[in-house]
Amino acid sequence: MEHPSKSSPRNESVFIRTAVSRDIPALVRLINAAFLVEQFVFDGDRINTEETRAFMDAGKFLLAEDAAGLVGCVYLEIRQDHGYLGLLAVDPARQGRGLGSKLVAAAEDYFRAGGCSAVDLRVISQRTPLPRFYRRLGYVEIGTAPFSPSLEAKVPGNYIIMSKRLA
Repeated sequence: MEHPSKSSPRNESVFIRTAVSRDIPALVRLINAAFLVEQFVFDGDRINTEETRAFMDAGKFLLAEDAAGLVGCVYLEIRQDHGYLGLLAVDPARQGRGLGSKLVAAAEDYFRAGGCSAVDLRVISQRTPLPRFYRRLGYVEIGTAPFSPSLEAKVPGNYIIMSKRLA
């Protein structure tokens, strides 16, 4: 899966492709950099090499790359007739340029091709801009869920579960 698109203000081409095992170190760096903003909620890195490998065994990552290298990613997993989208990450220096929206659109295309009727995701309640971002892309809030007991949150919160029907 490789899709070129014009996405940056400088008209650089961004290519979307499926991650392979040699991408794991770069994926770990990108995800942890993008999720640094969550350290007021949870201590430590968001992901490590072993967890990334486990995600790749269960699903796949789509990567966004340009001439500078890896600039974004999203995790995809088909769960029965729903797609699950997670770990959407864009290089902090490149955020706000439409890369996240392009990755979500590519994920939705993948799930449509896989026969999914909807896409589900979850965000932490403390990241207040995220529900607004996903609502603009057609997602609606369908519920909440507590954090896993293994996660020690430093502030109160929960997951917000969102979903989008695919046409």
